[in-house]
Amino acid sequence: QVQLVESGGGLVEAGGSLRLSCAASGRAFSVYKMGWFRQAPGKERELVGQAMLGSTYYADSVKGRFTISRDNAKNTVYLQMNSLKPEDTAVYYCAAGTATSYDYWGQGTQVTVSS
Repeated sequence: QVQLVESGGGLVEAGGSLRLSCAASGRAFSVYKMGWFRQAPGKERELVGQAMLGSTYYADSVKGRFTISRDNAKNTVYLQMNSLKPEDTAVYYCAAGTATSYDYWGQGTQVTVSS
């Protein structure tokens, strides 16, 4: 069992930056695929980016602006978000899983980008 707790959301002006953190409990954090998702009002949840075994993936909409990093010693994964746009406004979720699925989810943290 893995529990995930996100933090770091908030209100920021367009062009600004935020760093989200996701603290995980449980063992073997390093073997899990860690991902960040987001869901805007009226839209489906979408994958923002993920990291596993040293490789990362980013959605085209955030590539070059967002960076995922993980500190396995602290059981924490981060999402650094730069050059934020109003369309990045959403609830952001951290998730952990295996190569084929995401099995654990955090409660979400709100990110609001004002124009």
